[in-house]
Amino acid sequence: MGKLTLLLGGARSGKSTFAEKCAKEIGGESVLYVATSETKDKEMQERVIKHRADRPSVWVTVEAPRNVAQAIRQVRSDASVVLLDCMTFLVANHLMNAAAPEDDPFGAPSADPFDAKIEEAVVAEVEALVTYIQETDVELLVVSNEVGLGLVPAYELGRAYRDILGRANQILARHADEVLLLVAGIPMKVK
Repeated sequence: MGKLTLLLGGARSGKSTFAEKCAKEIGGESVLYVATSETKDKEMQERVIKHRADRPSVWVTVEAPRNVAQAIRQVRSDASVVLLDCMTFLVANHLMNAAAPEDDPFGAPSADPFDAKIEEAVVAEVEALVTYIQETDVELLVVSNEVGLGLVPAYELGRAYRDILGRANQILARHADEVLLLVAGIPMKVK
């Protein structure tokens, strides 16, 4: 059985940098980096290029905007550490895939916050990751935003996102061996 560590924090809290540091300390060159972001615009493409340049070039990278556990298994890496960055984009990918931009005349797509299909898909993703870590001896580091500390989003899709990501984080935290919350780059042990 492997080890699951959940690294939570707000935007720009330093969670990804800290996760990469931990992955390097634990796994050295034996790290599988799982990127969940989709590069649909120039700004995101530039971010991805910067992130790639910042990571050790010997780390194996797999891009998996959905079906993450399946993608990890298909790579069949012998890495001792898997770094998933991040659950935040994984949930957004599911929502944006399901929401049509034409739903809102102002450009904010909508999704029924109680849409069982979206939430079921995300929960299935999380459960597949938990099963993966239970069946292997790797250390899985999962980066995710803590979205429960902010304001209630003003639009339906934002509220659905917050609720579904919050549920995913709770499931991961329940199964995690360790949970850290990063604030201004400083990790605080939660579990």
